[in-house]
Amino acid sequence: MERALAVLLILVFQFAEGQTSESRNIAGQSDQERAIRDEVNRLNTQEVEALVHKDLKTLSHLWSDDFVVTNPLNKFVSKRDVIELIESNVLGFTSYDRQVEYVRLYGDTVIVAGRETVVWAGKMPNAGKKSRLRFTAVWMRQAGRWQQVARHANIIDQQ
Repeated sequence: MERALAVLLILVFQFAEGQTSESRNIAGQSDQERAIRDEVNRLNTQEVEALVHKDLKTLSHLWSDDFVVTNPLNKFVSKRDVIELIESNVLGFTSYDRQVEYVRLYGDTVIVAGRETVVWAGKMPNAGKKSRLRFTAVWMRQAGRWQQVARHANIIDQQ
């Protein structure tokens, strides 16, 4: 009993001094979790910029070769399909605002969810119109870097 109490007191002291084996911030995330979250948020920002500017090189880098999307038009498409839609000026955006509301780390997988407000461009049926979307994206660490492997987005409001 005394030994268990001593171990407990040592653990409490180490925690109070910030010397636990996994340094935690006030939100309960480890430094590594915080770094991964920050990296995935940075990649989300890159993706939005690349979509607005039709930067296919960046998109190809961010999206895994097996990337798939259930898009707002209720179509299931691959990375190649999306790139072809952008190349042929079918898919485009004049404005794209993404608000990340949820980021959850599961080992080498991160789930990101939130809302987006876009103004469609190109030859889209909604070209020139503003839409509000809900999205969920799955990012995985592959070959030492984070890539998006899946995405679902749906229109919740169109103006």
